[in-house]
Amino acid sequence: MYESANVSDDADRTAFRRAEKKYKLYYEQDSKFSRKKKLPKPIDLSELLDFNLILQNFNEKGLLPDGIRVSKIDSSRVFCLENRPGFYFIPGALSLEEQCKWIKESLTNFPQPPNRTNHNAIYGPITDLFDSAKENKVLVQDDLTNNKWNFCEEDIAKAKHRSCKSVSASLLLRKLRWSTLGLQFDWSKRNYDVSLPHNNIPDALCQLAKTHAAIAMPVGEEFRPEAAIVNYFGLGDTLGGHLDDMEADWSKPIVSMSLGCKAIFLLGGKSKEDLPHAMYLRSGDVVLMAGEARECYHGVPRIFTDEENAEIGALESELSHGSGHFIAEYIKTSRININIRQVF
Repeated sequence: MYESANVSDDADRTAFRRAEKKYKLYYEQDSKFSRKKKLPKPIDLSELLDFNLILQNFNEKGLLPDGIRVSKIDSSRVFCLENRPGFYFIPGALSLEEQCKWIKESLTNFPQPPNRTNHNAIYGPITDLFDSAKENKVLVQDDLTNNKWNFCEEDIAKAKHRSCKSVSASLLLRKLRWSTLGLQFDWSKRNYDVSLPHNNIPDALCQLAKTHAAIAMPVGEEFRPEAAIVNYFGLGDTLGGHLDDMEADWSKPIVSMSLGCKAIFLLGGKSKEDLPHAMYLRSGDVVLMAGEARECYHGVPRIFTDEENAEIGALESELSHGSGHFIAEYIKTSRININIRQVF
């Protein structure tokens, strides 16, 4: 699902691809510096939907932009786009405490076996990745025949370096791109493999998903969280335009929770020729996609990791006090997305 560098000229001509290229992070040389310092290339962000500002204007003046509707669920305002039925945006849906909790879970528990990650293909199941990175450990290939890898102290890894392959846990944490909860998704076959060992999605996450999904559910039905994919984004990472089309019933929503650095989200139409809506996603925002919206292409062309635009100062401070400096340092340049699905 992460964007490939090999995109055809024909794909470049679609409205969705043009929007991806418009908002993607590019660098340019700063002529003021003799060593040619690279700076982010300026982009025009004036056309982005900002639901924080929309909410503020609605609360103060009762005004909404054309094509946007709002409803109230409990204490939250839920925004909809008239030309994208089944799409729901809940700004600031997660409290600061909830954001910290799920960031911590995403780094410490969600990548634990039997949950699978992008590292499984090379290293097999990896246990205690976060703690090992925190302790500056190194993953060493102990058994070449059976491809067995284990974490060990850095000095032991150096002693084994000549005969064994190794990689630092901190590098593996930074290269963590996805983990799967509940029913495991087989990325090679693009389907759910019920034969793979798995744990149920944590009860607290299930309840949170059910609460937010309620507005998008068919009348009289309750959302059943059966699988989740956790995406991890670093500087320059993107998520190319795609459909989430592997679940059996598209009338049920995908519940998507944003954590960490601010991002740009593109919501297209049923064809990549349709001009996408571009909007900000901030930490604590929740997006629902159900019904017709499940047929819409969507993606993330950019995250903001600079202090001015990331907008996570309060989150960093809360994490530093409650979860320790290591998690706070990670999230300063990262975004995590948890999307929860009903498979059957």
